Amino acid sequence: MRAHEVTALMSGFNDAGIRVWVAGGWAVDILVGRQTRPHGDLDLAIDAGQLPQLLELLEGDGFTVSVDAFPSRAELTARDGRILDLHPVEFDSAGAGVQQGLDGGTFEYAVDGFTRGTLAGTEVPCLSARQQLVFRRGYRLRPVDHHDIALLEQVMASEGE
Repeated sequence: MRAHEVTALMSGFNDAGIRVWVAGGWAVDILVGRQTRPHGDLDLAIDAGQLPQLLELLEGDGFTVSVDAFPSRAELTARDGRILDLHPVEFDSAGAGVQQGLDGGTFEYAVDGFTRGTLAGTEVPCLSARQQLVFRRGYRLRPVDHHDIALLEQVMASEGE
């Protein structure tokens, strides 16, 4: 997945009125304002209530479900090799969210866990640095996680947190 592909997808979601936020490694790069490493996929937090609309839009763009682990997550693969990792989030009236986990647990999204950053000169909705750091706990960290955590900590420090 390349930066221009990320911004094109996000623009299409916005035009369709679908609430989507970039998560994972691309979200780190969006907060930093530039691509810092290669990415094999694009992680997306999606308003679960809009999931059918998003899947229909993506099907029209050549994506098909390659891993179905709903209601927790799903991977979609395009004919050209692009991979999306969808994370459906159910929101409460205050704006906090919950994603179902694979093992019956949940992932909590704070009200302030959603923000915007910049990628290739385009403003893009993404998860906040604090929210991303929360999601990088509780599993064995890979080298890319260490890379991302260092950048997220820099973002937090520059924001005075």
